[in-house]
Amino acid sequence: MLKNIKSELSEYSDASHANNLQRFFKTGVGEYGEGDKFIGVKTPVLRQIARKYKNISLEDTVKLLHSPIHEERLLSLIFLVNKYKKFDPVKQEEIYKIYLSNTKYINNWDLVDVTAMHIVGAYLKDKSRKPLYMLAQSKSLWERRIAIIATFHFIKNDEFDETLKIAKILLTDTEDLIHKAVGWMLREVGKRDIKKEEIFLKQYYNFMPRTMLRYAIEKFPKELRQYYLTLK
Repeated sequence: MLKNIKSELSEYSDASHANNLQRFFKTGVGEYGEGDKFIGVKTPVLRQIARKYKNISLEDTVKLLHSPIHEERLLSLIFLVNKYKKFDPVKQEEIYKIYLSNTKYINNWDLVDVTAMHIVGAYLKDKSRKPLYMLAQSKSLWERRIAIIATFHFIKNDEFDETLKIAKILLTDTEDLIHKAVGWMLREVGKRDIKKEEIFLKQYYNFMPRTMLRYAIEKFPKELRQYYLTLK
């Protein structure tokens, strides 16, 4: 099955699109995606292939996750998300463990964003959240992003405390991709409970990187946005 999948991916590859993706995902020397390789397959096509080969084994899914090619890793993660949603709790735990033991291959923001809340967040919904705090304090940019994005699952269920606690841990993070992720999650909290977000902002706005603050207040009324930007 893997051979067929790789062959099909090759058929949909586009060198021009691949070059654009290389630039967009910052794969140059010293950039966050340094060394990542793209073949130019669009995400809707990956989802189409994921449906076609939905019966791929977990073993082959992990092999695909270890690929040096970005689209193959993304496809593998789409497989994992789809399987997680359909599997029983025992298999879900297996997928969760596979995910966290392979974070070095989940090494760009799109790979994190399409998976973290659906696997890590979903698995931890009725369990100890301690793993999130360990991830939030990791040296890995991507593990820290997993920590905050995973809480989107809780936000969607009107549970905000974990997001706010992890956001506090990441306030002084030096990475722009973390600033954006934390701001995004704060914005999602505010869309559901603006008072809850404002309590956090009033306490910590002075410590927040400007990008984080801008993302967090993006959906606020204009006057309220200007108020926080003026404070900053």
